[in-house]
Amino acid sequence: MKRILFAAMGALMLVALSAAWAEDKADAEVRKSVQQLQEDFRKLAFGMFIHYNMATYKGVQWVEGYHSPADFDPGGTIDTDAWADAAKSAGMTYAVLTAKHVAGFCLWDSEHTTYDIMHPECPYKQDLVAQFIKSFKSQGLKVGLYYCWRHPGFDTGKNKGKFKVLPPECDPAKHTLEEQNEFQKKQITELIEKYPDVFYIWNDALDPGIMPAEEAREFIKGIRRTHPNVIASSNWWDWGKKGTLFLDIAVKESRPFPEANTAPGETCWKLEQGWFWIGKGARANSAKGIMGQMATAHSRNSNFLLNVGPDNNGKIIESSFKTLAEIGKLWDPNATPQP
Repeated sequence: MKRILFAAMGALMLVALSAAWAEDKADAEVRKSVQQLQEDFRKLAFGMFIHYNMATYKGVQWVEGYHSPADFDPGGTIDTDAWADAAKSAGMTYAVLTAKHVAGFCLWDSEHTTYDIMHPECPYKQDLVAQFIKSFKSQGLKVGLYYCWRHPGFDTGKNKGKFKVLPPECDPAKHTLEEQNEFQKKQITELIEKYPDVFYIWNDALDPGIMPAEEAREFIKGIRRTHPNVIASSNWWDWGKKGTLFLDIAVKESRPFPEANTAPGETCWKLEQGWFWIGKGARANSAKGIMGQMATAHSRNSNFLLNVGPDNNGKIIESSFKTLAEIGKLWDPNATPQP
C-alpha cells in the first residue's frame, strides 16, 4: 500500500514539475517574443498620432470636468478614409488614435460606461474606433490606440480635482486609486478584445505613480496570453523620467532621446501648434523641419510619431495634408539614419 502511495505522490510531483517547467518555458518564449515585437516595432519607423476627442470641441488641450456628449458633434460622418490617405501619402506605416483622453469621453461603445460616442445625446452615434481601424487597415497600415490613465498627479497643486480623466462611472472623486486602476484595466482589455487588429496600446501617464512596473508588465503579459502580438508603451507623468523604459516602448514627448539611447523608443512630435486642433489659426509646420526631427529620432533608436489634430468637422487641415504629402516625397525609408 505504501509503495502505491509513494508512486502516486511521485507521479503528482512529476506532473507538477512538468507543469512548472512548461510555464517557465512559456514565460521565456514570451520574453523572447517581446524582444522580437520591439524590433518589429522599430522597423515601422514612422507613424501618425491622431488627437481627436472632446478637447477638439472645447478649444483646450486638457478638458476639465464632464461635458455633455452632445458637444461631440462633427456635423456629419467623419471621413477616416481621408485620415488614412494622408498617413499613406507621408509614407507612414501605423497610426494611433486617442480612444480616451483627459475628458474621459470614449470614442467606442464601451460596456463599462455610457459616457461614450454612442450616448443618446451624442449626435455622432458611430463607433469611431472601428471606423478608424477599418480605414487604416484598408491602406495596409497598422493601428494602435491611445488611452489616458488617471495619474495621482492630476490631484496635486492647482490641478486638484479639475481633470476627471475617467468616465462618471469611475469618477475619481468617489473611487480609490485601486478601483480606478481596475476600471482602466477593464477598458483596455475591452479595447483589445473588441478590436483584435489593434497591435499597440499607447498608455499616457502610466508609471510607478499609478502602479509598480511589475504589476503593469504583468497586466500587459496577461493581454498577450490571448493576443500575443500586442505591444505597449508608457508616457511618464514626470517630465524628467520621459524616455525611461517602463513597458515595451519608451516615449519622449516633443523632445528627442539622448544620442546614446539604446531603449526601443518612440518620439512624439506635433505637426501643428497643438496636439488637439487649436482653431482657425492652426497651420502645419514645414516639411523640412519635420524631416530634421524625424532624422534625429531615427538616429537615436526611436520611431517618429507625428501628430495631427483634425478640426471640429473631423477633417485634417489643408496645410497638414500638403505637408504630409511633401514629407512622403522627401523621405526615404531605406536611408541610413543620420544623427
